[in-house]
Amino acid sequence: MAKNSSSSTTVPDTAWLGRGRHLGPEPELDVRRNLIALQAAGVLDDFLDLDPVEAARSTVLHPLDESADPGPTARRVFEARWRADGDVVVRAQLTTYDPESRRKDGEGVTWVLAAEAERPWDVHWLSPATMFWPDSDRVAWDHDTVAGLRLRTTNHLPKDDDELRHLLRDCTRQSWFIHVVVHEAMTPDAKGQQPVSTFLPPSLRHRVIEHRGTPEQAQIADFAMKRELNVRMPRGGGVVLPTVPPSPGYDGEAFTVRTVFLDGSQPTELLDRIKEFAALPRPLPADAERALTRLRQGWHLLTPDEELVHAQGMVVKYAEALDAMTKSRDLYREAAEAAQAALAETSGGDGVPRVPVPRPAKADGSPLTALTKAFGRFRDPNK
Repeated sequence: MAKNSSSSTTVPDTAWLGRGRHLGPEPELDVRRNLIALQAAGVLDDFLDLDPVEAARSTVLHPLDESADPGPTARRVFEARWRADGDVVVRAQLTTYDPESRRKDGEGVTWVLAAEAERPWDVHWLSPATMFWPDSDRVAWDHDTVAGLRLRTTNHLPKDDDELRHLLRDCTRQSWFIHVVVHEAMTPDAKGQQPVSTFLPPSLRHRVIEHRGTPEQAQIADFAMKRELNVRMPRGGGVVLPTVPPSPGYDGEAFTVRTVFLDGSQPTELLDRIKEFAALPRPLPADAERALTRLRQGWHLLTPDEELVHAQGMVVKYAEALDAMTKSRDLYREAAEAAQAALAETSGGDGVPRVPVPRPAKADGSPLTALTKAFGRFRDPNK
């Protein structure tokens, strides 16, 4: 996948953004089932399922804005609305896309999710991911666009040095998720193999991908991260990886934890570093900026009050358009009347234009000059 370019802006503090891959056979069906179940349970206020072409043509808030078009490879567009803390309205839009290359088996369907609240996002709110995707290990919706990585589990680092450096570059340049590397000082038991992300608040849980280094990988992991990202991997500790370009305020030492106990207890210090990193202003990738723009300008799921406001706004627009047409018609009539008046003036009032009689050409020079030319003809037998 090509490297994503970034805009000069940062992710708004009201937004939640995610991008991943669904490797199952029927991703849209999984979304519909989950939305129907959550609406029946009263978790969602409402949801909408749109064909991408229909979504682009029937954009409500900005019907002439091309940025609301989900793109040629879009499969479906889903919208959902719910309330956080009882009164904070959250709007979210999920779009599924065909993979960039259909020749690769198991590449799955790419999805992009943008959610925005009426006030700054609280990590303790419900995760927008589980509003659309079922929070079940049996549904493979939680794969990163970086191959081989998955949310809600631990991902072991490659043993090859070149593969490890390539993975670090992809994670910090392409992925929208927060990446954390934890080194196992010794092989953990079943409790220690539990992902650190399970201890995170709901809205942050599905934004973190956890990497694990085996006991013998301490040196190779430390060398690769120092070379690629200028951060260190302490033996038996953990580190929150930076983004490229790095977030303002990121310091590798400040986001490094010397000791992480993998015994099933909460790694409080590492969790705090992850929360602090999530609160930093993050550069907004170009693809994420487009997704956020589509959410804001291509929104269809209106409340009755919003529909009334929208209808009133359309009435005002139609009135302005009608007024502009009326003024244009009056200007055209005035121009036509002026043309008729000009025609009447040149025709003498009978409607027949008068062709002006050309005046005789003025004699060139004096009588002496004309007489000289006449005598010249007698001298020249060819004239």
